[in-house]
Amino acid sequence: MPLTRLFTPHVDCGDNVILINADKVVFTGKKETDKVYTRYTGYPGGQRFNTPAELRKKNGGVDKMLRHAVKGMLPKGPLGRSLLNNLFIYEGTEHPHAAQQPKTIDINQYK
Repeated sequence: MPLTRLFTPHVDCGDNVILINADKVVFTGKKETDKVYTRYTGYPGGQRFNTPAELRKKNGGVDKMLRHAVKGMLPKGPLGRSLLNNLFIYEGTEHPHAAQQPKTIDINQYK
């Protein structure tokens, strides 16, 4: 079967990504203090700003940073929003997905 039939860009094929050791992610340069994440609470004057250094201190802050980065790489629209649900981020090495027998991918071999 040709590889072109296995990939359909308009369908969520159900592949999941499990990211472990997320707490070891580093930014290059001065992005840790100069980069700014903006969110809006929904109330007048409710615009809030955070740097990655501030988010690391909060519970689930590393998860929010990585989801923001991955969301920017996905297609915009309903498919991209549903694909983001296939991303699982854990700050340590332990995760509850061992029963699904995940395959390890070493990203260092692609450098």
